[in-house]
Amino acid sequence: MDPVPIEIIGAALFGIALIHTFSTKFFEHLAHVHPAHAGIWHFLGEVEVVFGFWAMVLIVAMLVMDGKQTAVAYLNQQSFTEPMFVFAIMVISGSRPILQLAMLCVKMLARLIPWPDGKAFYFITLSFVPLLGSFITEPAAMTLAGLILLERLYSRKDISVRLKYVTLGVLFVNISIGGTMTSFAAPPVLMVAGKWGWDTAFMFSAFGWKAALAVIINALAATLLFQSELSKIKNQENGLSAAVPLPVALVHLAFLIGVVIFAHHPVVFIGLLLFFIGFTQAYERYQDRLILREGLMVAFFLAGLIVLGGQQKWWLQPMLAGMDSTTLFFGATLLTAVTDNAALTYLGSLLEGTSAEFRYSLVAGAVTGGGLTVIANAPNPAGFALLKRSFRDEAIHPLGLLAAALPPTVVAILAFQLL
Repeated sequence: MDPVPIEIIGAALFGIALIHTFSTKFFEHLAHVHPAHAGIWHFLGEVEVVFGFWAMVLIVAMLVMDGKQTAVAYLNQQSFTEPMFVFAIMVISGSRPILQLAMLCVKMLARLIPWPDGKAFYFITLSFVPLLGSFITEPAAMTLAGLILLERLYSRKDISVRLKYVTLGVLFVNISIGGTMTSFAAPPVLMVAGKWGWDTAFMFSAFGWKAALAVIINALAATLLFQSELSKIKNQENGLSAAVPLPVALVHLAFLIGVVIFAHHPVVFIGLLLFFIGFTQAYERYQDRLILREGLMVAFFLAGLIVLGGQQKWWLQPMLAGMDSTTLFFGATLLTAVTDNAALTYLGSLLEGTSAEFRYSLVAGAVTGGGLTVIANAPNPAGFALLKRSFRDEAIHPLGLLAAALPPTVVAILAFQLL
């Protein structure tokens, strides 16, 4: 497949964006060195800005080279349903009543385990919540897990940096594989389920039970690794646990379910989001600050990834087509780290006449590598945005995340390859 000039430019800009993603701490350093221009350096140091910024450069290049009509037509060909959905689900699932319900469920399950409070709570948060993502969608599970961990763990001053990174790595991997028990919750599965006829029964039998086992092993390993540190953490009641009337909580839950049901219909779920915001204003005393800024930043990140990713088909698709099933599994795991697992499975679904082994390997590899980087899985930027401020300089080092995600990724590889 011979690329046209704009596709070559798109691939180059995608590579630059990847390098930029790994260099955000450099821009934060420039902000301190050059305070007169700190604003622009802080802006470029935001991971959520990176792909949106370089997507803008791509569109400007397209305008100059091919004209307004071509640039607008290209944007119209892209689907921005996923960024809009992630924004809507983040805002609703991050509200106090929903978070309070999730915390209650986690506490009840934690009490069933004969461990110290902090240790049991940690294990349930890293296992139950990611698996819950198979039903409320992965972005919602990531938002809930991120806020729960922020409340109970990351906001503390006495926990180690190593614990923060290992928790983040396990969380990202578990969210990525934990949504595979159903056919509608994980973005890379959504891209192929309809075309390949994969229903929930198939997903659970081929992927779900293996993923659930890997999720539990990963959560248990992290818990045992830091058990002495976690056992010292006590349950702290604060403003988050202030009573919310059951009817208000049920209305929030109804909005969440509605957005999940109509996840493929932006005209419906955006309308529900607007009604939801109106409801929160009417009952403001039962609300915390809605995470609108965080949600918008994540949506901007994903939209930029879609715009840049649309120009990568010319080299990604032939690469996938030339792999056997084993090579494809490991290739997809690695490629996911530098692309996006939903984009990867979508490109694979465009290939005709693929075997059952090819399809399994593509999706299994895509979800396995979904925790390696912030761009590997659509929910990752949500967790990143919620937790980054608890790290030094409000920055999560990409290599630290990669190192932390490698062990749970190996567990996922073994589960999908050997079981």
